Amino acid sequence: MYSVFLSKTGYDSALVRVPRRRFGPVPAWRPPDFVEPEEVWILGTSHLSTESVADVERVLRAVRPDNVVVELCRSRAGIMYVSSDASDEQVLKSNMFSLGGTQFFGAVNRSINLGGQSALALRLLLAVFSSKISSGANRPFGEEFRAARRVSEDIGAQLVLGDRPIEITLERAWKSLTWDKKTKLVISLFRGITSTSDKPQDEKTAVSPYELYQKLSTSYPSLLQPLIHERDMFLAWSLKRSKAVNKSKTVVGVVGKGHMNGIVYALISDQGDLRFRDLVGRASSDTWVTSLVKGLVRDTVIGLVLWALYEQLQSVL
Repeated sequence: MYSVFLSKTGYDSALVRVPRRRFGPVPAWRPPDFVEPEEVWILGTSHLSTESVADVERVLRAVRPDNVVVELCRSRAGIMYVSSDASDEQVLKSNMFSLGGTQFFGAVNRSINLGGQSALALRLLLAVFSSKISSGANRPFGEEFRAARRVSEDIGAQLVLGDRPIEITLERAWKSLTWDKKTKLVISLFRGITSTSDKPQDEKTAVSPYELYQKLSTSYPSLLQPLIHERDMFLAWSLKRSKAVNKSKTVVGVVGKGHMNGIVYALISDQGDLRFRDLVGRASSDTWVTSLVKGLVRDTVIGLVLWALYEQLQSVL
């Protein structure tokens, strides 16, 4: 058995401390000069909660960690830097799938390079879908990440992007589906985007990315592994084994509360299987001819999807 220290910081947040002695063994392949953090704190938050913002500020100022690891990747880092001068509408429409952090075409190019056209199309669909289902919440997404950035700057902690690139996550999610499931998913998202409902939304109907992933995984069980379990492991790797946390005394992770159990389990049960290349690898056994044919078909389909999505964007947003 292992012990961790659990305390409630607020209605929407929870805090876990995992000391280094509870970690799994350092594998033989790890460089000898690497030293894992003495302790890792995991603060589970709600992405749409004002209470979580206060919890992040209070915990970081109390613990004063060397590193603050956030559940964001480079493509989504812009969420932390939304200008205070931005319009309320722009802030409210920002979500975990938005193409932000760089200029639009730069973000598109990065998405295609890392995940391919299919992952980009899926991301755009999810971005529009998420904006629509959360539009009635009247609360900005990711305010706790902005709080983490501000406090990290105040206390001199290093801010670490700890999540796997969303492009790779969506690519692996897309590949996990059969073609009939892919078709069903795309149709379902389009229906959700184009549907007109007069039912008023309140803050209870707002859906966080983790909740959306869970809902998708219920209908498409093969999505559970790439969307949730693998990301739990990647976040654990960032907290425990990334170069950024080498020789750190204290690391705090700011993550969605739904990831907490998976991250704690990965930290403690790890027997050397938390390896970056295993969590981001892209393998393919296709010949160049097969890849060419598939690419032509895929690009045609994706082109049609993006065109249709563009038409919907003009009417929905």
